[in-house]
Amino acid sequence: MSSPPPGAIAGLSAVTRWLVVTVAAIGFLFDTYELLMFPVIGAQALSELLKVAPDSDAVRLWSGRMLWIAALAGGVFGLLGGMLIDRLGRKTVMVGSILAYSLSPVAAAYSTELWQLILFRCTTFIGVCVELVAAVTWLAELFTDKRQREMVIGWTLACASLGGIFVTEVFNEIAAFMRLHPEGVSWLPVPPAAWRYTLLTGLIPGALILLLMPFVPESRVWKERKLAGTLKRPSFGELFSPGLRKTTIVTTLLSACGYAAAFGALQLTPLQMTPGLPVLDPIKKEHGPAVKAATGKVKAADEKLGKAETESDKAAATEQKTAAQKELRAAQKPITDEINATRGNIQRWQELGGLTGRILFAILLLYVASRVLIRIFLLPGVVLFPVAYLVLYQGDYTVFAAAIFLCGLVTIAQFSYVSEYLPKVFPVHLRGTGSGFATNVGGRMLGTMAATLNTELLAPMLSGEGNPAKVAKAAAIIGSAVYAIALLLSFMLPTPKEETPPAPPAA
Repeated sequence: MSSPPPGAIAGLSAVTRWLVVTVAAIGFLFDTYELLMFPVIGAQALSELLKVAPDSDAVRLWSGRMLWIAALAGGVFGLLGGMLIDRLGRKTVMVGSILAYSLSPVAAAYSTELWQLILFRCTTFIGVCVELVAAVTWLAELFTDKRQREMVIGWTLACASLGGIFVTEVFNEIAAFMRLHPEGVSWLPVPPAAWRYTLLTGLIPGALILLLMPFVPESRVWKERKLAGTLKRPSFGELFSPGLRKTTIVTTLLSACGYAAAFGALQLTPLQMTPGLPVLDPIKKEHGPAVKAATGKVKAADEKLGKAETESDKAAATEQKTAAQKELRAAQKPITDEINATRGNIQRWQELGGLTGRILFAILLLYVASRVLIRIFLLPGVVLFPVAYLVLYQGDYTVFAAAIFLCGLVTIAQFSYVSEYLPKVFPVHLRGTGSGFATNVGGRMLGTMAATLNTELLAPMLSGEGNPAKVAKAAAIIGSAVYAIALLLSFMLPTPKEETPPAPPAA
């Protein structure tokens, strides 16, 4: 007599299973889409709102600050969201979080001051942080068969890297359109700027997923225990009970290391390091004299305006300054356009590496034990980061881009590992809380501090010609250090119960 398929055992029809997988895949894709907007739009947005050059100290400082502030907000509220997932249900919290991260980028597109951009980046991060934990927990409980669950989580998480590629290509296309049509699109209700138009696209996931959510079920195991009154109330204190203390601490620190590599190095690559790449030297040399001359005219106009006494003199000086600023923008445009194009290209390499890492993880997950699997990605990272950022950064662009591809591969594979591993080591009533604690406290509160550690502490202390080179050196230090720590932590990871070998029979 043949046994029913795993999906049937779990009470899911084939159509429902495919709807669940589709919702999860779209959700993970747009999680990353929303998060990775900032590395491609950040320098342009900060430059406009702060009224400074894209490679200025102010942009460097606020790039690191914004990465950490948004992630910190996401971590705090994501932690609370983890408890809500266990109290209110996986599906309910997913809907609310998707609405939050879909509407927030649209609001950010209207920013006229820096605090507004910061606020809405924070609410975007909050939505993504909660949705990720809710979705993985939801999948882990809907697919009860171990092999099927691993395949579903592994391959849907692979879609997260498609989000990074997608946002990079969307930004590249919008930036290319703006180079040809600087006046923008008249019917869009925001000032014409590539970064604002890119933010508007953040509304897409909410519409797609909310259309499908009514047709997918809540977690069966959570719902049954909730209705029966046997679901324990989640508690942070229980995470540090003798049976779970080691699991909580080790997974939290491991999550912190992964996020530190991403925020302290990878996300700063397109955002901060791109302007210093040698491949941009020819266009800088070609247009540098014109920029220098126009900058001199702006300073001269400022001085003239400061010395003007009569209204007619002030009007003349103001007109001169306006003309000089227009000339400066025109002189800077070829350089800025080339930097933006290179920024999009290096982001593309990074995201392709991340996608490859997700796919490789999904395949290896079926054949390699958990603690061995994580080391396959950690060992190369210890060497890759210092080589990429200390040696290859100032060399051939294609070789550096290939190194970034590999750095993205090993780092994003880590994220897939942690997301798939966490629901297996916490009991049902603590899955959202435990996963949320490790991901949000470890990853988003502690790990993302690496962005500020780089731009505000390490980079200013290091030698180098310009901010980009200093940030690259700091990235090498941070990347190699956190990979070495993560490798040590991998030897302390508890074995999930379903992977624990059975005890030998009694003699």
